[in-house]
Amino acid sequence: MAENKEKKVLNVPNLRFPEFEGEWEEHYLSDYLDFKNGLNPKPERFGKGIRFISVMDILNNAVITNDCIRASVDVSEEELLSFCVENGDILFQRSSETLEDVGRANVYMDNKPAVFGGFVIRGKKKAEYDPLFFRYLLASPFARKKIIPMGAGAQHFNIGQEGLNKVKLHFALLDEQKKIARLLSLLDERIAIQNKIIDKLKSLIKGLNNHLYQQYGNEIETSFADLGVSYSGLSGKTATDFGSGKPFITYLNVYSNNVIEETSYQYVRMGENEKQNIVRYGDVLFTLSSETPEEVGIGSVFLGNQEVYLNSFCFGVHITNIQKVFSPYLSYYISTTQFRKFIYPFAQGSTRFNLCKADFEKSKFKLPSLENQKRIYESLKCLSGKVAAEDAILKQYHSQKQYLLRQMFI
Repeated sequence: MAENKEKKVLNVPNLRFPEFEGEWEEHYLSDYLDFKNGLNPKPERFGKGIRFISVMDILNNAVITNDCIRASVDVSEEELLSFCVENGDILFQRSSETLEDVGRANVYMDNKPAVFGGFVIRGKKKAEYDPLFFRYLLASPFARKKIIPMGAGAQHFNIGQEGLNKVKLHFALLDEQKKIARLLSLLDERIAIQNKIIDKLKSLIKGLNNHLYQQYGNEIETSFADLGVSYSGLSGKTATDFGSGKPFITYLNVYSNNVIEETSYQYVRMGENEKQNIVRYGDVLFTLSSETPEEVGIGSVFLGNQEVYLNSFCFGVHITNIQKVFSPYLSYYISTTQFRKFIYPFAQGSTRFNLCKADFEKSKFKLPSLENQKRIYESLKCLSGKVAAEDAILKQYHSQKQYLLRQMFI
């Protein structure tokens, strides 16, 4: 009888370029990177000076360049020396409302100076690697499975330098790193083109939205306190409550979408008689806090019908005064330049900026008449339908990228 021998599992990916062979080597992240926490400037220092990398810059870009960074901050020479990033540095999201998103990473690919914020951990390059390969490796499901368990926290999940030091991943040799990075970067270039198509359409909608508001937006004076009743997000939840149960709308969902429909939820466990606020159709949702004052009070409107909750770093307004406002129109109004200027002064704080909710709710603003709100909404909705079609194409490219990340890394 033949002896049963276990087949050795090689440390190689399922999908590989034919000219490469040999196993990938396992290394700690600390073999390649020196970690450091970021800078926490006071509010009055924002708006001028050097570019300031926030968590949103990590999450919203394929790679981080100086031009794509939204915020700027005034820094001293000593701070610039200590917190300036360099081309090829890896930047990690230090804190997240969901465990699945903790430790998301990106790479800085620019030679212009920029500093990184307090909710970011910089991995400064100390050994040879291809920066783009590193960025894709950290986005792979294999890396995420090792990074996520390092997150800890009660209501908010955090990862620290010690946690990142303990993460071990498999690395190809440099030539193979570069070829993998080149393939995935070509796909990212096509994704970037698709994003530009969508951005152009959104820019058209924004311009038309601002123009129509300037023409018709002085007909009704009101406030959110007059339009409805505000409510808070989830309370009393701990880390063990998240991951299954009832759907809830995340901070990032509110931040990234003018309209929230029945997609992209996370889940939270609810007790049998637990009392939490439920989001209703037509509710206006706002982010409560951010790293930069410009990003406080970003809003969206819920147009779904499912029973869903809201995360603790946002608040909502149940719209009750339907004689003055058509709720779906608010999804466009809250993104107008005029409204962003209106909400900006309500951002307060030091290390993190928070919306002064009470003052914001009472403050007056102007809307078009109810009839014109409906007309504007229907006009802009037609263009939004075109955006949705282009977005469906974009999702197909992202699906292809996720397949390659599963197959080309270990």
